[in-house]
Amino acid sequence: MTMTDPLADMLTRIRNGQQAKLYSVESPYSDLRFSVLEVLKSEGYITDFEKVDGKDGHPAISIVLKYHEGKGVISVLKKISKPGRRVYSKIKDLQQFYNGLGVVILSTSKGVMADHEARKENLGGEVLCNVF
Repeated sequence: MTMTDPLADMLTRIRNGQQAKLYSVESPYSDLRFSVLEVLKSEGYITDFEKVDGKDGHPAISIVLKYHEGKGVISVLKKISKPGRRVYSKIKDLQQFYNGLGVVILSTSKGVMADHEARKENLGGEVLCNVF
C-alpha cells in the first residue's frame, strides 16, 4: 500500500508515541523525514534519531522521544502543507508560531530549516509543519 503523505505519517507516529509514553518510535526512511528530524533534534523536541534496518528489511528511522516531568515535550505537532493543498510563504509573510516560542519548519531552496534560520537567510518556502 502506498502512502499519500509520508511526513504526516511520521508526525502522527511521534504524536501517538508520546501519548502512549513510548521510549522510541520507528518510521520508514526518507531524506525529507530525516531532514525534519534534524530540525526537531536541534530545537530540542526529540532526544535522538538514527537510520536503522526496519523489520521488513527496508531502511527505517528510530526516533527517541523526549519527556519532561513525565509529559511529552511536544504539545502541538501539526502538518500544514498537504498533498492536496501545498502552502508556500515568503519569509516576510510567515507568522510566528506561539509568539516565537514554537517552531515553523520550512522546506527552502537551501534545505529544511526552522523559521528563525530561514529569517536569517531571508528564505521562504513550503511550510511543512508547526511544532510547540
